Amino acid sequence: MGSTFFGLTINIAPIFRKSLFSQIHQILFHGKGGYDYNSVYNMPIWLRKYTFSEIDKFYKNEKDEYDKAKSGGKGTKNMVDAGGKVNTPAFAQESKAYKGKTSYK
Repeated sequence: MGSTFFGLTINIAPIFRKSLFSQIHQILFHGKGGYDYNSVYNMPIWLRKYTFSEIDKFYKNEKDEYDKAKSGGKGTKNMVDAGGKVNTPAFAQESKAYKGKTSYK
């Protein structure tokens, strides 16, 4: 009953199952319909781990780029304050470059 021939014991098996199903769920959810449950469940372990790591890397990179853009990178100007009101002097200054450059007549 307590044989550890394959490395799993009664105490470790539930933890392993939870991590397996969590990884499958993450691939299905973040794969946005590109995978079905049976394909991911029957995928070789090395391929499932690789797929999971690539999806994880993609979303971490996307979050970093979002945070960088949100923090206001170089050359950005804020025309609207946090309350939603337009900063009139800044808007007028930026609008000068476009004065008289309309494409309609």
